[in-house]
Parts: sequence; structure tokens; C-alpha cells
Amino acid sequence: KMEGISGALTLLWMVFAASQAFKIEISPDSPVMAPIGASVSLTCRAMGCEAPAFSWRTQIDSPLNGKVRSAGSTSTLTMDPVSFENEHSYLCTATCGARKAERGIEVQVYSFPKDPEIHLPGPLQVGQPITVTCLVPDVYPFDRLEIDLLKDNRLLKNQEFLEPMESKSLKNMSLEVTFTPTREDMGKALVCRAMLHINEVDAELRERETTKELQVYVSPKNTTVSVSPSTRLQEGGSVTMTCASEGLPAPQILWSRKLDNGNLQPLSGNATLTLIAMRMEDSGIYVCAGVNLAGEDRKEVELLVQEKPFTVEIGPGPQVAAQLGGAVVLTCGVTGCEAPSFSWRTQIDSPLSGQVRSEGPRSTLTLSPVGFENEHSYLCTVTCGRKKLEKGIKVDLYSFPRDPEIETSGVLVSGSPVTVSCKVPEVYPLERLEIQLLKGGRVVKNKNFLMGADKKSLETGSLDVTLVPTTEDTGEALVCLAQLHMDELGLEPTRRQSSHTLYVNIAPRNTSIQVSPSSILEEGSSVTMTCSSDGLPAPRFRWSRQLKNGQLQFLSENTTLTLTSTRREDAGIYVCEGSSLAGISRDEVELIIQVAPKDMQLTASPSESVKEGDTVIISCTCGNVPKTWIILKKKAESGDTVLKSIEGAYTIHKAQLEDAGVYECESKNERGLQSRSITLDVKGREGNKDYFSPGLLVLYCASSLIIPAIGMIVYFARKANMKGSYSLVEAQKSKV
Repeated sequence: KMEGISGALTLLWMVFAASQAFKIEISPDSPVMAPIGASVSLTCRAMGCEAPAFSWRTQIDSPLNGKVRSAGSTSTLTMDPVSFENEHSYLCTATCGARKAERGIEVQVYSFPKDPEIHLPGPLQVGQPITVTCLVPDVYPFDRLEIDLLKDNRLLKNQEFLEPMESKSLKNMSLEVTFTPTREDMGKALVCRAMLHINEVDAELRERETTKELQVYVSPKNTTVSVSPSTRLQEGGSVTMTCASEGLPAPQILWSRKLDNGNLQPLSGNATLTLIAMRMEDSGIYVCAGVNLAGEDRKEVELLVQEKPFTVEIGPGPQVAAQLGGAVVLTCGVTGCEAPSFSWRTQIDSPLSGQVRSEGPRSTLTLSPVGFENEHSYLCTVTCGRKKLEKGIKVDLYSFPRDPEIETSGVLVSGSPVTVSCKVPEVYPLERLEIQLLKGGRVVKNKNFLMGADKKSLETGSLDVTLVPTTEDTGEALVCLAQLHMDELGLEPTRRQSSHTLYVNIAPRNTSIQVSPSSILEEGSSVTMTCSSDGLPAPRFRWSRQLKNGQLQFLSENTTLTLTSTRREDAGIYVCEGSSLAGISRDEVELIIQVAPKDMQLTASPSESVKEGDTVIISCTCGNVPKTWIILKKKAESGDTVLKSIEGAYTIHKAQLEDAGVYECESKNERGLQSRSITLDVKGREGNKDYFSPGLLVLYCASSLIIPAIGMIVYFARKANMKGSYSLVEAQKSKV
């Protein structure tokens, strides 16, 4: 049996050894990343078999799209050229007799054949935004593409194309950046760098870039023309016109003349154009154009060839100031022309709004009354034969009719901020106005109104200053100085001012009340309350009494308030207010009217006669001022018992027969003493035997002696109180 097992093991080992001896290898030994259009070969080699049979297939059984060549122990699959159809996992199967071995390799394709392309929509002009496109053509797979656009080694934009691919195809991927060129960009490098993030591809094949040197243009501008000697010439004279224009590269200068139909007649390509022996027909508009690849800028100049010299003068001068509502006369005079023809117009061809009168060599334009519609540059055109001359005069309007107005936000109080306003009414033009506020000859604040140049209306210029006055300011002058800066026109007046003398108040303070003889009085006595307060001017006084609802009841406007024969109702809080335009200050005092105890009430609730078991409340009240001391006692032969009352009330729960008796209330304050007594009768319930208490009889008899005794107690207590020896605590402990 052991021999059989040993033979079986030997057979298995031989099979295992044979299977280990037959194997295949495939190269390359890692996934293949092949560029589209290239040629790729996969080689399968069998080992441990003399005549293996090979077969190739894709893992998904699609066409191989390649040629297979097998020889000996090797089989090769060649794909030329590689396309999207070759992006598979390929399996090589080798058969050796009954044995079979299989190996696979994955083929991936990519496309990154060209350097990026930099596209500009046109020449780069300074200050003109332009969009640069960086194009990477025929990319696959584009979801691994990253593009950088750099200018002068500074990254302008980075973009990764991470969106999923819907199909296998070559794509042109692009990145766009908009920037505004500057002069400093001239000659700088614009770099488009593309990176295909595929690690299996050699590093030098994964990155491509293109560099473009920037050529920046500046469109021609600031084209100027200088004319010598003048644009107005006499027949036979010469003129030289020189043109200059700024741009990058430097513009070419082209001269032309504008014909009557608007077309341009080319004259010269030089910067300087010289015309000699000028005739009347040479009058017209000459155009200088600065031209480069970025654009063109033109400047026109009009030449006027005069038939013969004559002069035109316009007055009062090149500028005239006219007051709104007033009148102004513009004069246009001619020298050197026998029969001139005049015409007036505004430079913007608005209505003249005036009256023209021409006679001989003189013409006048009268503007009356002058309004905003007359603020123009007026042109007087003089025609003498075929020659025409024009002179202009500018009419500037102004309004500055009144002195400034000084206003304060309130009464000047020492230490309290106040706003001082300096207003200049009906001013035009407001942007020429300057206001200064001076105090004691020193400038406090200055303001210029540099706005509203296009607003034609009468305005009020205002300067506000916050001051904190002191008593030392009293008598000083507050001056508002307004100036309309039109000195170049010789305009008078251009300066106005107003002044105001300061008077500083001191708000009422330290208001106090003096009470004589005291604020604590006996009823029927008199009291005098005197009010005093500091302030400038001296404050006025007002006496009031504060009611229970907090309102004040007016009493008097005298310094002193006297109350004679005071009553208890006169007690309360008295208020004195010291007031002026600068403010109010107040003080108050409380009068206390003291009276001896009276109006005492001693009651038993519900009744002075109750039944056994009832609840009885014995209450003692006295509404005097000052507050009185209330002592509630029960009288007895053996001595009085002081009851523990709450605010003068004592409660007997479930009255017993022994609770019957005389109860006394004693009220006392500094002004005197008063007492009251009641008798409580407690009756037994039905079924209880009525009886007559000897003790009660004795109590009734003794009660007739109580009244005199109380009088003596009051007498000695008042004497003790006057000597300062009365003690409420001791009184409550005593038993009479």
C-alpha cells in the first residue's frame, strides 16, 4: 500500500515539474503607452517547449488590428500605425502538446504630436485689452492635459482639462487669457507650455512649449501741428506747417488737403509741409495724419489766405464780466475796410438773446438784462470783399449781491458747543467763492467751493463752524468774509463781509434752596424758602410743587416762597427752577408737617361682640405725620399685655371666653400721645351654660379707674420724652 502512495507522489511531481518547465514571457513587460501613428510590436516567447503554437487575441475579443508573425519559440504582434482600435489588453496564448500558457499586456495610446500654437487676434496695442489663445492640437487623452500661459516668466493662467471624455478622438484644446498690454511688455516672452500627465511616457515627450516675443504697438495720438508764421496769410505769402505724432513704432506722417466733397487730396509724406506763393484758392483745411500698424490719428488746421490786411477789434476785451440782471454792450470795430459786413453768433450756435446794431465800421451787441443764457463766447465775423475775419469775446457772469449772513444754532453758552453758519446768498459762479470765518481777528475756518462748474444757478455758499464759547469771548467780533475770485476780470466788488459781536451766557448752575426755620415743621407754623442760582444773565426763578403723579404745580416766580399757618396738606416736595436762555438748573426740598396723634381708629372686625370660636381682628390706625408708634394692649387686673400686632392689627383665631375684655390702642409720636379702647364680648355657643364671671365684674369695675390712670401715664411719658429718656423698646416690654 505504501508503495502505491509513493508511486502516485512520484507521478504528481513529474507532472508538476513538467508544468513548471513550460512557460511564456511577453515583452515589453509593462503596459505599453504608444503614440498614435507610431509602430508598436508585442513579442511573446515560449520556454520549455520545442514547437509551441501561438495565438493572439484582445481581452474583449475585438479585432487585433495588427499583423502576427510566429517563428520557433517567438511570436510577434505588430501594430503599424497605432490607432484608437489598438487600445486594448492583448493576450498571447502558447500551446505545447497538452500544455497551455497565457500572458497579457495592456496597450494604451496617446497623441501629443505638436508644440502649442500662440494665436493673437491682431497687433498688441498699449491700453487695449487683447485675448491670447494657446492652442494644443490633436491631443489624446485630453483629460490628462494641463496648459500654462506665462508672460515674462509670470503665470497668467493655468488650466487642467478634467472633464470626462465622451469618445475616443483627437481634440484641439485651448486656453484663453485676456490682458492689457503696456509699453513694458515690448520684447517680453509669451510662453505657452503644455503638459500631458502620463508617467509611462518619457519626460521629454510629456511637455511641449512655444515662445513668442511680444511686439507692442501704440496707436498714434497727440498729433499736433505747428504753423509758421500763422494760419492767416496774405496773398503771395508762405507758410510752413510741421506735424508730430506719438506712437509705437513711430508713426509715418502724411499730409493731405480736404476737398469740398470731403475727399482728401494727398500732398506729402514728410513731417514738414511748406506752401509758397499762397493764393486765395489755397485757403482750406489741411490734414496731418500720423499712421502706423496700430491705427491713425489726424489733426486738422485751417489756412485762410487774405485778400488784403484789415484788423478787427472787439471790446471791452477778450473777456468781460457781466452782473446777472445788469446790461453789457459788446463792440466789434474794423480798421482798414471801407464797407465791412458784420454778423454776430455764439460759439455754440445758440440764440444771441441780444440786440445787434451796425453802423459804418462799428457793430454792437447789447445784452440786457443779462441772464444765464448769455454766458457764452460770442464771435463777431467781419466780411470785407472776399476776405473774412472773426474775433471772439467771452462773457462771464457773476452774482454777488449781498453781504454774508451770520447765524448761530442757539444762544451762546459758556462751555456748550454752538454751530455758527456763515451764508452767502445768490452767488454765481459758486466755484469761485471763498468764505473765511474770523474770531477776534484770527481765522477760525476757511472754505473754497471748487465744484459745480457746469451748474448754472444761483447758489447759497455756506460755512459751518462749531465753537465752544467762553466768557472771555464776550465782546469779540465774529467776522464772515466772502470773496469771489474773479480778479482777472477787474471785477468790483469781489469782497464782502459781515460782523457780529459775541455775547456769551453762563447757564444757570448751583441752584440751591435755603429753608427757614426748618424743613420739618409743626402744623400751624410758618416757613420761608429762598432760592438762589448762579448764571449770566441772572436766572429767573419759578417755584412749583410736585404732585403725586410727578407733575409740577406752579406756585410763584419770586425768589422767596413763604407758607404761613401750615397745614398737614402743605407737606410735600417743593421745586425751584433757575432759568435763562442758556438753560435751566433746579433744586428741591421736602417739607414735613408734624402733628400730634389724632384721628385714631380702633375697631374689632367683624364686631365687638362675637361667639366662641370666631376669628376677630382688632385693628388700630393713625394717619399722622411723622409716623406714629402704635402699641396695642389688652387690659387686665394683673397687668396689661402688649400684643404682637402687624401694622397695628392683631388677629384672634378661634376666640375663647378668656379673650373677652378691654383692648387699648396707644398712639405716640414726638408731638404727643393719644389712646382709644374697646371692649370685646365673647359669647359661648348654644349648649354651653351661661355664667357670670366674677373676674369680668372686677374688670368692668376697674375700667372706671383706667381713664385717670391713662392721663397720668401720658403726662409722665411726655415729660420723659422731653427729657430724652423715652424708650419705645422699653414701653413695649412693660406691663401696666
